[in-house]
Amino acid sequence: MNKRGLLTSLIGLGLSFGLAFFLFQALIPEAKPLLLRTTEEKKPSRQPFHYVALGDSLTEGVGDSTGQGGFVPLVASNLSLQYGYDVQVENYGVAGNTSNQILKRLTEDIHLQEHLAQADLLTLTVGGNDVMRVIRQNLANLTVDTFEKPAQEYSQRLRDIITQARAENPDLPIYVLGIYNPFYLNFPEITEMQTVIDNWNSVTEQTLASIDRAYFVPINDRLYRGIDGQEGITENANGQSVVVNDALFEGDHFHPNNIGYQIMQAAIMEKLDETRQIWQQD
Repeated sequence: MNKRGLLTSLIGLGLSFGLAFFLFQALIPEAKPLLLRTTEEKKPSRQPFHYVALGDSLTEGVGDSTGQGGFVPLVASNLSLQYGYDVQVENYGVAGNTSNQILKRLTEDIHLQEHLAQADLLTLTVGGNDVMRVIRQNLANLTVDTFEKPAQEYSQRLRDIITQARAENPDLPIYVLGIYNPFYLNFPEITEMQTVIDNWNSVTEQTLASIDRAYFVPINDRLYRGIDGQEGITENANGQSVVVNDALFEGDHFHPNNIGYQIMQAAIMEKLDETRQIWQQD
């Protein structure tokens, strides 16, 4: 990509419906949370297990049209069924949060600090809003290189987030989900966006590789092409066939839908099964 940047390529495609969606909907990927927080019945005979979920809209569960709250209750249910835990869940997902805002909450929210001090597991969704922030601030000259410095700054904040989360619980196992490309099926020609996502995920993975009991959970390859890697085809109001990502919420084509969250849950449980023996003694 030459110095004219990603934006020049976008304009070259024409201000079609898809492009308008990218420039406006993607820059502010907001949707009303459809979150129902459920409390599982306590089973005193089971081993207590405290699960804290921290992050952005993916942790909050935005886009789950079943109203179950995204991947968090699904993970909790699997922890209970698979390992026999009596799981207590605390969800601290806030839509729109960047890594800066998550770090700020960690230093200011006393209830969050108390729950982390007792936690047996932490999942973290972070980074997607940082990428969107870079796009908003650099629309006039957006290139792949534009993301390099912000990604390194994000890496340091991620370290700070983990350090703060473990302030009173130094052995807390932490699973950090990667970010994904929700635009691929609409803009397959814009290969630079996939490069940006891949590079950002690489920074996250490399950051976690040097931290004990911190694990990277990749989800991009499971989501960016749709369910089972097969995009959905729908018919719009004009009778035209439109390619959509059938793992994403129809309300914004950005956040996962309930099946998308099931896919995320499966990725988390696979990584947890793979690494649990390192930190959990039965």
